[in-house]
Amino acid sequence: MSETVKSIYFIFILLSVPLNLLAQNSNPKEHYTYQVREEHGDLNNDGKMDRITVKMDTVDETRPLRLDIFLSQPNGKLALAVSSTKIIEPQYPVENQGKFNGYQISDFSIEKGILKMRSEIEGGNITYDFKYNNGDFELIYVDKLTNNATKGYIDEKTVFTETKFDLVTGMRTETDEISGSAKALSVRKKRVLIRPLPKIQDFKFSDKKLY
Repeated sequence: MSETVKSIYFIFILLSVPLNLLAQNSNPKEHYTYQVREEHGDLNNDGKMDRITVKMDTVDETRPLRLDIFLSQPNGKLALAVSSTKIIEPQYPVENQGKFNGYQISDFSIEKGILKMRSEIEGGNITYDFKYNNGDFELIYVDKLTNNATKGYIDEKTVFTETKFDLVTGMRTETDEISGSAKALSVRKKRVLIRPLPKIQDFKFSDKKLY
């Protein structure tokens, strides 16, 4: 191979590498244009209304969802504080091979400065409480309700299990009971300390298995 050919070949490699890396690192454009949730309330305890929205990407076939939290500023405007595409499960997750996940889109509310997220899970539902603290929204409480029904319906023998987990104190309580009964079948308590407290921007919908 002549020196001229070698030089041309070497230049071609140099030009190709950055282009290949660029192609690998580029992400498809997101299209979160359809708004499915919106709530207003004071999240950072400044006496002003903050805003949360949930938007869907209608172009991506998995229909992913994005949570945005906007906090009020001294100038009266709202500024984006948190944005997450991991916290809500897509409507048609990849692992379902194009099938609907079977759950409604998570509900959000703001109560006494607490951001509440309620999601459907297999056999019940789970509610997460996030509180604003030093610039972050931290998970402080989880309330989960499930049942052991296996026939597709609930009857007088169905056992409901409610799990209350106070992440601030670390106390986790599980209570088993039958609907209509005045006495619990079983109560289990244990202390589970999670430090630091999970932050909303790091929280994933699959984390429901942790609680």
